[in-house]
Amino acid sequence: MGKRIAMVGSGAVGGYVGGYLAHHGADVTFIDTWPEHVETMNRDGLKLRGVTEAENIDVKVRAVHVTEVQDLQKEGPFDIAFVSVKSYETQFAAALIKGYLAEQGFIVSLQNAINEERIAEVVGWNRTTGCIASTISCALEGPGLVRRHVPLRGDSYTVFRAGEPHGRVTDRIQEVADMLSVIDSAKVTQNLWGERWSKLVINSSGNGISAATGLGGNGMAKNDQTRSVSIRMAAETTQVALALGFTIEKRMGFTGAEWVAAANGDNKIFQNIEAKALEATKNRKDGAVPSTGQDMVKGRKTEIDAINGFVVEKGREMGIPTPLNEKIVDMVHKCERGEVKPDPSNVAGW
Repeated sequence: MGKRIAMVGSGAVGGYVGGYLAHHGADVTFIDTWPEHVETMNRDGLKLRGVTEAENIDVKVRAVHVTEVQDLQKEGPFDIAFVSVKSYETQFAAALIKGYLAEQGFIVSLQNAINEERIAEVVGWNRTTGCIASTISCALEGPGLVRRHVPLRGDSYTVFRAGEPHGRVTDRIQEVADMLSVIDSAKVTQNLWGERWSKLVINSSGNGISAATGLGGNGMAKNDQTRSVSIRMAAETTQVALALGFTIEKRMGFTGAEWVAAANGDNKIFQNIEAKALEATKNRKDGAVPSTGQDMVKGRKTEIDAINGFVVEKGREMGIPTPLNEKIVDMVHKCERGEVKPDPSNVAGW
């Protein structure tokens, strides 16, 4: 791990990934917009917490505020910059770090939604790669404190899927996957866009519902109404992805076609998916809340437009109705504006 690494955005996922890389000896510089978080990391280090005692580590790190980035010019360029900010901050983050990349340096989008195109508009496709962090369930619980709410997956499930936009396996993307493998299971994917849409299926079917209802992952799965809406919303997103020609990965052991069939009246598949959703609650802490739900609690702008809004936009392009995605976008905006409070009744009757 001799490369210089920038972690642009050091919240839940950025803090978790960057913290573990630093713990394993990587040269990581954390860049963030929250002054108290930066100050705490520099003074006390970064506290990483998980579901087992072995995952609870404190690591000394070096962090800078966005207003201090210009001072980094004196220290030499970065070889790899992970961008782990909210989707609406993507181009700002890419522009911020662009001038500090080495000649062969590149950016890895470690984000929700699909932001590689936004990054490429700033730094070019030759400097743009992506990485999906699948079902990692992290939260920034306070300055300098990141908690993961689900167990390490190891050989049972691949968490990190790093890929090139063109789909080929390159030395640099293999290096990214190898780097992340010290944290949890990782691989190079030749299906970056399919992986992105597969993650979007998950995000679109849970994040907005959490923000609109105030429920966490387990609460949504155990509530009959939200569980049903989630399954049917996932099917809408899947239909759009398939119409666009992407290969969708299985979710909870079910193919994209099975999710669509469940939403279209196949009660047997629907019930099987429900059973899997309930089973998954056993391996997830009740405190686990999707990122959009976390943003709502913190009073932050959510990524609803980049997640469900993106599905609606692409659905219209393909002539595929996405009524549930449209409804959740509208409801989350109402909650953001304070017109209604997050509550399960907000999705009643959907």
